Amino acid sequence: MHLFYTPDIAGETYTLPEEESKHCTRVLRLQQGDTVYLVDGKGGLYTSIIQDAHAKRCQLQIIDKQLEYGKLPYVAQIAVAPTKNIDRIEWFVEKAVEVGVSEIYFLECEHSERRNLRLDRLEKIAVSAMKQSQKGYLPLLHDIMPVKKFMQQCSPEHTYIAHLEEDATKSIKDYYKPGKPHCIMIGPEGDFSEQEIALAYQTRIRPVTLGNSRLRTETAAFVACHTLHILHDIYAPL
Repeated sequence: MHLFYTPDIAGETYTLPEEESKHCTRVLRLQQGDTVYLVDGKGGLYTSIIQDAHAKRCQLQIIDKQLEYGKLPYVAQIAVAPTKNIDRIEWFVEKAVEVGVSEIYFLECEHSERRNLRLDRLEKIAVSAMKQSQKGYLPLLHDIMPVKKFMQQCSPEHTYIAHLEEDATKSIKDYYKPGKPHCIMIGPEGDFSEQEIALAYQTRIRPVTLGNSRLRTETAAFVACHTLHILHDIYAPL
């Protein structure tokens, strides 16, 4: 399946932008009459036929539309403090999208080593991962925000903080409820501060453990994401 991301699609025809047109006609060597598929990142999957295989403006005819293509049967949200090495957080975004994630929040914490992001680059990585894994939904990526602000706006009954203190004894499984959204907070390499953990408790955010191993930030975030994916498979009603 040759998949292209077309967030602005509308009507019965579509012209691929120049970069995508080149990829379609010169890299994939697709020609007039070949079938390609378009996704809008909101669950729309469009079947189309190439009408004009132009290298700069490849024209397509839409022949079918499918709604809610690849919709996740659960809501998985990860709130993570970006790593100093940006490659690691880019790796997490790519793998989380491949496995299945609904939203990713980026946190600025007391121990954070990175306090800014190029959200546009992360969105491109997310788009690429969405296309590669043939998903129909592009997860929401929220720009970096102070962890206090995040805790003020989150839903505490569905939010959990993974930290290294001794009172984090229960796992995500102990709180998991099929059909409900789940948001896991992951701190920076130096973990959340005592003040941040205390504020989370005051907000009624509950602590969870991701196991006995001390994980890197991006690994912990991916483990949390994958755990929610597995728990859905185990506990989802038949």
